[in-house]
Amino acid sequence: MARKRVEFHEEASLEYEAAFAWYLERSSSVASRFATELDRAVDAIAEAPQRWPANSQGTRKFLLQTFPFALIYRDSAAIIQVLAVAHGHRRPGYWKERL
Repeated sequence: MARKRVEFHEEASLEYEAAFAWYLERSSSVASRFATELDRAVDAIAEAPQRWPANSQGTRKFLLQTFPFALIYRDSAAIIQVLAVAHGHRRPGYWKERL
């Protein structure tokens, strides 16, 4: 099966950048680990987007292992769209307006 392209919603990109900057202010090595873990998550989602269960809105959630973030994404025929890089302890479901 061919690997699908992963695109980030504009607001999801901003969330990633804000989280990366927050970690970078504290430690460049932690920021680097955050970026690496997020890259691995995107690769895993691109390889097998159906692996994680779908919820009622048709979105799926990939939990990062080391950091308190989840990638909320939806899988369409052409692409995978990351809707949010959501912090696990802040504003649950805020990203639903992006559907």
